[in-house]
Amino acid sequence: MPSKYTGLLFFAALCAAGLCGCARKQAAESGAKKIGLVFDVGGRGDKSFNDSAYNGMERARKELGIEYSYIEPGEGADKESALRQLASGREGLIFGTGFLFTDDINIVSADFPDKMFACVDYAVNPAKPIAPNVVALKFREQEGSFLVGAIAGLTTKTNVVGFVGGMDIPLIHKFELGYAAGVKAVNPQCKVIVGYAGVTGEAFKNPAKGKAIAFSQIDQGADIIFHASGSTGLGVFEAARERNIKAIGVDSDQYSEAPGYILTSMIKKVDVGLYETVKSWLAGTLKGGVTELGLARDGVGYVYDENNKDLISPETIKKVESLKRKIISGEIKVPSVKENR
Repeated sequence: MPSKYTGLLFFAALCAAGLCGCARKQAAESGAKKIGLVFDVGGRGDKSFNDSAYNGMERARKELGIEYSYIEPGEGADKESALRQLASGREGLIFGTGFLFTDDINIVSADFPDKMFACVDYAVNPAKPIAPNVVALKFREQEGSFLVGAIAGLTTKTNVVGFVGGMDIPLIHKFELGYAAGVKAVNPQCKVIVGYAGVTGEAFKNPAKGKAIAFSQIDQGADIIFHASGSTGLGVFEAARERNIKAIGVDSDQYSEAPGYILTSMIKKVDVGLYETVKSWLAGTLKGGVTELGLARDGVGYVYDENNKDLISPETIKKVESLKRKIISGEIKVPSVKENR
Protein backbone atom coordinates (compact mmCIF):
# COMPACT_ATOMS: atom_id res chain seq x y z
CA MET A 1 0.00 0.00 0.00
CA PRO A 2 1.20 3.61 -0.61
CA SER A 3 2.94 5.34 2.32
CA LYS A 4 4.05 8.91 2.96
CA TYR A 5 7.53 10.23 2.30
CA THR A 6 9.91 8.95 4.97
CA GLY A 7 10.73 11.83 7.23
CA LEU A 8 8.45 14.74 7.97
CA LEU A 9 11.31 17.20 7.53
CA PHE A 10 11.75 16.14 3.90
CA PHE A 11 8.04 16.55 3.21
CA ALA A 12 8.05 19.96 4.91
CA ALA A 13 11.00 21.02 2.81
CA LEU A 14 9.15 20.12 -0.37
CA CYS A 15 6.11 22.10 0.67
CA ALA A 16 8.21 25.07 1.79
CA ALA A 17 9.84 25.10 -1.62
CA GLY A 18 6.37 25.38 -3.17
CA LEU A 19 6.89 22.27 -5.22
CA CYS A 20 3.99 20.12 -4.22
CA GLY A 21 0.33 20.10 -3.55
CA CYS A 22 0.96 16.48 -2.59
CA ALA A 23 4.07 14.34 -2.73
CA ARG A 24 4.14 10.70 -1.72
CA LYS A 25 6.48 7.72 -1.92
CA GLN A 26 5.10 4.39 -3.03
CA ALA A 27 6.68 1.65 -0.91
CA ALA A 28 8.12 -1.51 -2.37
CA GLU A 29 10.70 -4.10 -1.46
CA SER A 30 14.10 -2.83 -0.38
CA GLY A 31 16.37 -2.26 -3.34
CA ALA A 32 13.54 -1.85 -5.84
CA LYS A 33 14.19 0.34 -8.87
CA LYS A 34 12.82 3.82 -8.28
CA ILE A 35 10.91 6.15 -10.62
CA GLY A 36 9.75 9.76 -10.31
CA LEU A 37 6.59 11.39 -11.68
CA VAL A 38 5.56 15.05 -11.82
CA PHE A 39 1.90 15.70 -12.63
CA ASP A 40 0.53 18.12 -15.21
CA VAL A 41 -1.83 21.08 -14.74
CA GLY A 42 -4.90 19.99 -12.78
CA GLY A 43 -3.02 17.33 -10.81
CA ARG A 44 -4.38 14.06 -9.52
CA GLY A 45 -8.11 13.71 -9.36
CA ASP A 46 -8.73 15.23 -12.80
CA LYS A 47 -10.49 11.95 -13.76
CA SER A 48 -8.54 12.18 -17.00
CA PHE A 49 -4.91 12.68 -18.13
CA ASN A 50 -3.15 12.80 -14.75
CA ASP A 51 -5.16 9.99 -13.24
CA SER A 52 -4.26 7.82 -16.21
CA ALA A 53 -0.55 8.53 -15.57
CA TYR A 54 -1.03 7.60 -11.92
CA ASN A 55 -2.73 4.35 -12.91
CA GLY A 56 0.24 3.49 -15.11
CA MET A 57 2.62 3.94 -12.19
CA GLU A 58 0.40 1.88 -9.91
CA ARG A 59 0.34 -0.92 -12.45
CA ALA A 60 4.15 -0.81 -12.71
CA ARG A 61 4.43 -0.91 -8.93
CA LYS A 62 2.18 -3.94 -8.64
CA GLU A 63 3.34 -5.91 -11.67
CA LEU A 64 6.98 -4.88 -12.08
CA GLY A 65 7.93 -4.31 -8.44
CA ILE A 66 9.17 -0.75 -8.87
CA GLU A 67 9.02 2.01 -6.27
CA TYR A 68 7.93 5.49 -7.28
CA SER A 69 7.53 9.00 -5.96
CA TYR A 70 5.29 11.71 -7.32
CA ILE A 71 5.09 15.46 -6.99
CA GLU A 72 1.94 17.42 -7.68
CA PRO A 73 3.03 21.02 -8.30
CA GLY A 74 1.00 23.70 -6.55
CA GLU A 75 -0.16 26.93 -8.17
CA GLY A 76 2.77 28.80 -9.69
CA ALA A 77 5.20 26.03 -8.76
CA ASP A 78 8.41 25.50 -10.70
CA LYS A 79 8.26 22.34 -12.82
CA GLU A 80 12.01 22.42 -13.35
CA SER A 81 12.63 22.38 -9.60
CA ALA A 82 10.23 19.48 -9.15
CA LEU A 83 12.04 17.46 -11.82
CA ARG A 84 15.40 18.41 -10.36
CA GLN A 85 14.28 17.35 -6.88
CA LEU A 86 13.46 13.86 -8.15
CA ALA A 87 16.57 13.59 -10.35
CA SER A 88 18.73 14.44 -7.34
CA GLY A 89 17.37 11.42 -5.49
CA ARG A 90 17.49 7.70 -6.15
CA GLU A 91 15.03 7.89 -9.06
CA GLY A 92 16.61 6.57 -12.25
CA LEU A 93 13.69 7.40 -14.57
CA ILE A 94 11.69 10.61 -14.21
CA PHE A 95 8.42 11.41 -16.01
CA GLY A 96 6.94 14.82 -16.75
CA THR A 97 3.28 14.47 -17.71
CA GLY A 98 2.38 17.07 -20.29
CA PHE A 99 3.88 19.13 -23.10
CA LEU A 100 4.51 22.01 -20.65
CA PHE A 101 7.41 19.96 -19.27
CA THR A 102 9.32 19.91 -22.57
CA ASP A 103 11.71 22.81 -21.92
CA ASP A 104 12.21 21.87 -18.27
CA ILE A 105 13.07 18.27 -19.13
CA ASN A 106 15.52 19.45 -21.78
CA ILE A 107 17.29 21.56 -19.16
CA VAL A 108 17.29 19.07 -16.30
CA SER A 109 18.22 16.05 -18.44
CA ALA A 110 21.39 17.86 -19.53
CA ASP A 111 22.43 18.22 -15.88
CA PHE A 112 21.69 14.56 -15.11
CA PRO A 113 23.03 12.59 -18.09
CA ASP A 114 23.08 9.38 -16.03
CA LYS A 115 19.29 9.53 -15.48
CA MET A 116 16.53 8.80 -18.00
CA PHE A 117 13.67 11.24 -18.53
CA ALA A 118 10.35 10.76 -20.33
CA CYS A 119 7.87 13.45 -21.28
CA VAL A 120 4.27 12.66 -22.18
CA ASP A 121 3.25 14.83 -25.17
CA TYR A 122 6.80 16.16 -25.55
CA ALA A 123 6.83 19.08 -28.01
CA VAL A 124 9.27 17.94 -30.68
CA ASN A 125 11.34 20.66 -32.34
CA PRO A 126 12.62 19.36 -35.71
CA ALA A 127 15.54 21.78 -35.51
CA LYS A 128 16.67 20.50 -32.12
CA PRO A 129 17.75 16.87 -31.57
CA ILE A 130 16.25 15.02 -28.63
CA ALA A 131 18.85 14.18 -25.97
CA PRO A 132 19.85 10.48 -25.74
CA ASN A 133 18.45 10.29 -22.19
CA VAL A 134 15.05 11.80 -23.09
CA VAL A 135 12.04 9.83 -24.35
CA ALA A 136 9.40 11.84 -26.21
CA LEU A 137 6.22 9.88 -25.52
CA LYS A 138 3.67 10.83 -28.17
CA PHE A 139 0.15 9.65 -28.99
CA ARG A 140 -1.89 9.71 -32.19
CA GLU A 141 -4.85 11.37 -30.50
CA GLN A 142 -6.35 12.14 -33.88
CA GLU A 143 -6.92 8.43 -34.55
CA GLY A 144 -8.93 7.75 -31.40
CA SER A 145 -10.77 11.06 -31.89
CA PHE A 146 -11.71 10.01 -35.43
CA LEU A 147 -13.48 6.95 -34.05
CA VAL A 148 -15.51 8.85 -31.43
CA GLY A 149 -16.28 11.41 -34.13
CA ALA A 150 -17.70 8.61 -36.26
CA ILE A 151 -19.82 7.47 -33.31
CA ALA A 152 -21.09 11.03 -32.86
CA GLY A 153 -21.82 11.43 -36.58
CA LEU A 154 -23.79 8.19 -36.68
CA THR A 155 -25.67 8.89 -33.44
CA THR A 156 -26.62 12.58 -33.64
CA LYS A 157 -30.28 13.36 -34.20
CA THR A 158 -29.82 17.06 -34.91
CA ASN A 159 -26.91 16.77 -37.35
CA VAL A 160 -25.00 19.22 -35.15
CA VAL A 161 -22.22 18.18 -32.77
CA GLY A 162 -19.71 20.11 -30.70
CA PHE A 163 -16.06 20.07 -29.65
CA VAL A 164 -14.68 21.81 -26.56
CA GLY A 165 -10.92 22.11 -26.37
CA GLY A 166 -8.86 23.26 -23.43
CA MET A 167 -5.80 25.26 -24.47
CA ASP A 168 -5.80 26.35 -28.12
CA ILE A 169 -2.59 24.60 -29.17
CA PRO A 170 -1.46 22.07 -31.82
CA LEU A 171 -1.75 19.15 -29.39
CA ILE A 172 -5.47 19.76 -28.82
CA HIS A 173 -5.99 20.52 -32.49
CA LYS A 174 -5.20 16.83 -33.10
CA PHE A 175 -8.28 15.88 -31.07
CA GLU A 176 -10.42 18.46 -32.88
CA LEU A 177 -9.25 17.51 -36.37
CA GLY A 178 -9.61 13.78 -35.83
CA TYR A 179 -13.07 14.22 -34.33
CA ALA A 180 -14.31 16.43 -37.16
CA ALA A 181 -12.85 14.07 -39.78
CA GLY A 182 -14.61 11.11 -38.17
CA VAL A 183 -17.93 12.96 -38.08
CA LYS A 184 -17.66 13.97 -41.72
CA ALA A 185 -16.54 10.50 -42.85
CA VAL A 186 -19.89 9.00 -41.85
CA ASN A 187 -22.16 12.05 -41.97
CA PRO A 188 -20.95 14.72 -44.44
CA GLN A 189 -23.96 16.94 -43.71
CA CYS A 190 -23.27 17.14 -39.97
CA LYS A 191 -22.07 20.49 -38.60
CA VAL A 192 -19.19 20.52 -36.10
CA ILE A 193 -19.06 23.52 -33.74
CA VAL A 194 -15.66 24.18 -32.14
CA GLY A 195 -14.78 26.18 -29.03
CA TYR A 196 -11.66 26.57 -26.88
CA ALA A 197 -11.40 27.56 -23.23
CA GLY A 198 -8.27 29.69 -23.53
CA VAL A 199 -4.63 30.05 -24.52
CA THR A 200 -2.89 29.27 -21.22
CA GLY A 201 -2.65 26.21 -18.97
CA GLU A 202 -5.61 27.54 -16.98
CA ALA A 203 -7.81 26.44 -19.90
CA PHE A 204 -7.45 22.85 -18.70
CA LYS A 205 -8.98 23.50 -15.28
CA ASN A 206 -11.94 25.82 -15.78
CA PRO A 207 -15.22 23.84 -15.54
CA ALA A 208 -17.27 27.06 -15.56
CA LYS A 209 -15.84 28.01 -18.95
CA GLY A 210 -16.39 24.50 -20.25
CA LYS A 211 -20.02 24.64 -19.19
CA ALA A 212 -20.53 28.05 -20.82
CA ILE A 213 -19.03 26.89 -24.13
CA ALA A 214 -21.16 23.74 -24.04
CA PHE A 215 -24.34 25.72 -23.39
CA SER A 216 -23.52 27.93 -26.39
CA GLN A 217 -23.05 24.90 -28.63
CA ILE A 218 -26.26 23.29 -27.37
CA ASP A 219 -28.12 26.52 -28.14
CA GLN A 220 -26.83 26.15 -31.72
CA GLY A 221 -28.30 22.65 -31.95
CA ALA A 222 -25.47 20.37 -30.75
CA ASP A 223 -26.78 17.18 -29.17
CA ILE A 224 -23.35 15.53 -28.68
CA ILE A 225 -20.22 17.33 -27.43
CA PHE A 226 -16.69 15.91 -27.27
CA HIS A 227 -14.24 17.59 -24.91
CA ALA A 228 -10.45 17.49 -24.78
CA SER A 229 -9.94 19.92 -21.93
CA GLY A 230 -8.89 18.25 -18.68
CA SER A 231 -11.08 19.17 -15.73
CA THR A 232 -12.68 21.93 -17.83
CA GLY A 233 -14.65 19.06 -19.35
CA LEU A 234 -16.45 18.52 -16.05
CA GLY A 235 -18.41 21.64 -16.94
CA VAL A 236 -19.31 20.09 -20.29
CA PHE A 237 -20.71 17.10 -18.42
CA GLU A 238 -22.79 19.39 -16.18
CA ALA A 239 -24.24 21.05 -19.27
CA ALA A 240 -25.03 17.65 -20.78
CA ARG A 241 -26.98 16.63 -17.68
CA GLU A 242 -28.85 19.91 -17.41
CA ARG A 243 -29.80 20.07 -21.10
CA ASN A 244 -30.25 16.34 -21.65
CA ILE A 245 -27.70 15.85 -24.41
CA LYS A 246 -24.75 13.46 -24.69
CA ALA A 247 -21.07 14.18 -24.02
CA ILE A 248 -17.92 12.31 -24.99
CA GLY A 249 -15.14 11.96 -22.44
CA VAL A 250 -11.40 11.99 -23.02
CA ASP A 251 -8.17 10.26 -21.97
CA SER A 252 -9.87 7.90 -19.49
CA ASP A 253 -13.31 6.27 -19.34
CA GLN A 254 -15.33 9.17 -17.91
CA TYR A 255 -18.74 7.47 -17.82
CA SER A 256 -18.91 7.64 -14.02
CA GLU A 257 -18.78 11.45 -14.15
CA ALA A 258 -22.27 11.60 -15.68
CA PRO A 259 -23.82 8.13 -15.98
CA GLY A 260 -26.28 7.91 -18.83
CA TYR A 261 -24.99 11.09 -20.44
CA ILE A 262 -21.53 9.96 -21.55
CA LEU A 263 -21.92 8.45 -25.00
CA THR A 264 -18.34 7.13 -25.00
CA SER A 265 -14.82 8.31 -24.17
CA MET A 266 -11.76 8.66 -26.37
CA ILE A 267 -9.12 6.70 -24.51
CA LYS A 268 -5.59 8.09 -24.61
CA LYS A 269 -3.72 5.32 -22.85
CA VAL A 270 -1.15 7.36 -20.95
CA ASP A 271 -1.10 4.53 -18.43
CA VAL A 272 -0.02 2.08 -21.14
CA GLY A 273 2.64 4.50 -22.39
CA LEU A 274 4.13 4.95 -18.93
CA TYR A 275 3.97 1.26 -18.10
CA GLU A 276 5.67 0.20 -21.34
CA THR A 277 8.36 2.86 -20.85
CA VAL A 278 9.06 1.57 -17.34
CA LYS A 279 9.16 -2.01 -18.62
CA SER A 280 11.73 -1.08 -21.30
CA TRP A 281 13.81 0.82 -18.75
CA LEU A 282 13.90 -2.16 -16.41
CA ALA A 283 14.92 -4.39 -19.32
CA GLY A 284 17.73 -2.02 -20.22
CA THR A 285 16.36 -1.40 -23.71
CA LEU A 286 14.96 2.13 -23.25
CA LYS A 287 16.52 4.64 -25.63
CA GLY A 288 16.02 8.36 -26.15
CA GLY A 289 13.92 9.67 -29.02
CA VAL A 290 10.29 9.64 -30.08
CA THR A 291 7.95 6.80 -29.12
CA GLU A 292 4.50 7.14 -30.67
CA LEU A 293 1.39 5.16 -29.77
CA GLY A 294 -1.69 5.02 -31.96
CA LEU A 295 -4.42 2.51 -32.80
CA ALA A 296 -1.91 0.00 -34.14
CA ARG A 297 -0.07 -0.12 -30.79
CA ASP A 298 -3.23 0.13 -28.66
CA GLY A 299 -2.25 3.60 -27.47
CA VAL A 300 -5.64 5.16 -28.20
CA GLY A 301 -9.17 3.87 -28.58
CA TYR A 302 -12.77 4.33 -27.47
CA VAL A 303 -15.08 2.92 -24.82
CA TYR A 304 -17.84 0.45 -25.60
CA ASP A 305 -18.91 -1.68 -22.66
CA GLU A 306 -21.80 -2.58 -20.38
CA ASN A 307 -22.25 1.05 -19.32
CA ASN A 308 -22.82 2.57 -22.74
CA LYS A 309 -23.82 -0.34 -24.99
CA ASP A 310 -27.46 0.80 -24.91
CA LEU A 311 -26.44 4.26 -26.13
CA ILE A 312 -24.65 3.09 -29.28
CA SER A 313 -26.20 0.79 -31.87
CA PRO A 314 -24.44 -2.45 -32.92
CA GLU A 315 -24.50 -1.15 -36.50
CA THR A 316 -22.55 1.92 -35.40
CA ILE A 317 -19.91 -0.18 -33.67
CA LYS A 318 -19.59 -2.40 -36.75
CA LYS A 319 -18.98 0.67 -38.90
CA VAL A 320 -16.50 2.17 -36.42
CA GLU A 321 -14.51 -1.05 -36.20
CA SER A 322 -14.30 -1.10 -39.99
CA LEU A 323 -12.94 2.45 -39.94
CA LYS A 324 -10.46 1.46 -37.25
CA ARG A 325 -9.06 -1.31 -39.44
CA LYS A 326 -8.70 1.11 -42.34
CA ILE A 327 -6.78 3.58 -40.18
CA ILE A 328 -4.42 0.85 -38.96
CA SER A 329 -3.84 -0.39 -42.51
CA GLY A 330 -3.16 3.13 -43.75
CA GLU A 331 -6.17 3.27 -46.05
CA ILE A 332 -7.51 6.21 -44.01
CA LYS A 333 -5.12 9.04 -43.17
CA VAL A 334 -6.41 11.08 -40.24
CA PRO A 335 -5.45 14.79 -40.26
CA SER A 336 -3.43 16.06 -37.31
CA VAL A 337 -2.25 19.55 -38.25
CA LYS A 338 -4.43 22.59 -38.82
CA GLU A 339 -3.88 24.70 -41.88
CA ASN A 340 -3.52 28.48 -41.58
CA ARG A 341 -2.80 28.41 -37.85
